[in-house]
Amino acid sequence: MQSLVLTLFSLLASILAVTLVLVTHEFAHAFVAYKCGDPTPRIYGRLTLNPMAHFDPVGIILFALAGFGWAKPVPINPYNFRHYRRGLALTALAGVVTNYLSAFLFYPLYLLVERYVNTQFWILDSFLRDLTGMLFLYALTFTVFNLIPLPPLDGWRVVDAISRRRGKIFQFFQKNGHIILLVLIAVHFVISMIVSRVGLTPATEVLSYFDVLGYVLQFARSIIGWPITALWGVIF
Repeated sequence: MQSLVLTLFSLLASILAVTLVLVTHEFAHAFVAYKCGDPTPRIYGRLTLNPMAHFDPVGIILFALAGFGWAKPVPINPYNFRHYRRGLALTALAGVVTNYLSAFLFYPLYLLVERYVNTQFWILDSFLRDLTGMLFLYALTFTVFNLIPLPPLDGWRVVDAISRRRGKIFQFFQKNGHIILLVLIAVHFVISMIVSRVGLTPATEVLSYFDVLGYVLQFARSIIGWPITALWGVIF
């Protein structure tokens, strides 16, 4: 019974963390696009922190279960930008910059909860640790994940902004990027489940070589997250 309650509260913490990370990410896109001269996000009701305006059901479920997913892309009309390519690039990067800054703020919150929060309710302590830890990890992971150059991710918007050619390779990824992304997430989810159940064996180690998003997660934690953990580690 205790294990079931912990699982349910951990899932709730995951959903709340995903919601906050994705909503701030998409709001940043909408806000920067609007400031660059494009009223499209406001017209379509995306210049808001209301989660319902940004949810993509498939992306949210995948994020909560597998740690990777997406929200509903913010509609923009780049021809409204005062400076076309600059507006495209700034709008594309706004989300990942916001997520990284959020990770910088979430980590000390996690440290405070981990070290100093000790209430009489163990389930509340566990929930707060899970929530703050997931906020940091999801914000960090989403920062790196969104730089992958596949639609509908921000990395593809950057490619679109700086690329002057629309050849067959560009058209292929533009058409099939969603499918490739779903396959990568499915592979990561399946391999993660196998490793968690079986443990690290020679067979699962070979499987992990095919987990592309696993490398993304490892890179986010060990490389991109290092400046954050190192700085706050000195302070705490």
